[in-house]
Amino acid sequence: MGPPAVRKLLLSFSDPDAVARYAEGPVRQVPGFHGLQQMAHVLLAESVPQDGHVLVLGAGGGLELKAFADAHRGWRFTGVDPSAEMLKLAVATLGIDAVRADLVEGYIDDAPPGPFDGGTCLLTLHFLPREQRLHTLREVRRRLAPGAPFVVAHHSVDDAAEPRERWLSRYAAFAVASGIPAANMANAATAIAERLPLLSPAQDEALLHEAGFVDIEMFYAAFTFRGWVMRNLR
Repeated sequence: MGPPAVRKLLLSFSDPDAVARYAEGPVRQVPGFHGLQQMAHVLLAESVPQDGHVLVLGAGGGLELKAFADAHRGWRFTGVDPSAEMLKLAVATLGIDAVRADLVEGYIDDAPPGPFDGGTCLLTLHFLPREQRLHTLREVRRRLAPGAPFVVAHHSVDDAAEPRERWLSRYAAFAVASGIPAANMANAATAIAERLPLLSPAQDEALLHEAGFVDIEMFYAAFTFRGWVMRNLR
């Protein structure tokens, strides 16, 4: 299990009512959310074979699992998430494609050893403190086949107070423009600034290098979000 602070942040993902509304959130809060999913599976498909096995860390809800399964009918998946309720939602989201996914309740240490042909971790790593994030990245890399691609995307914003506040305000404004009540997003932006262990893009890239990944390239930038594609060492 993760440290108490992380468990507290993830507690809402065990609330059945919050889980039932989960699918509404990312589309309204993450600029280009569907495009992000599409880019992720396009990047994976550069190397993952047609019958490949993909590790999806933070798979609860099943949104990226469904997008990947629809686009690549021969892929199999192992999805990992600490919330049993969110994994139930993933099964429902996948529908008949649930037979192609093994879902594991827990964290990266609970995942099977692989080797996997590729992996993703979308909108998840920003919950983890730096040392746990580094451990998670190293354990993902250890489970990937040599040369396998890995795609990540999460909040990653300047660590100076003034630009961080400005970009979080823009993130909140995007969500409000997408239909989320302004009061909700004011609270969300404050919670992100005060409770999430955010890193800057430079710090994130340094951590990816420290974890042992190579050929690290940014492919996605949207207000407070950044995404990278990289490879395991050959």
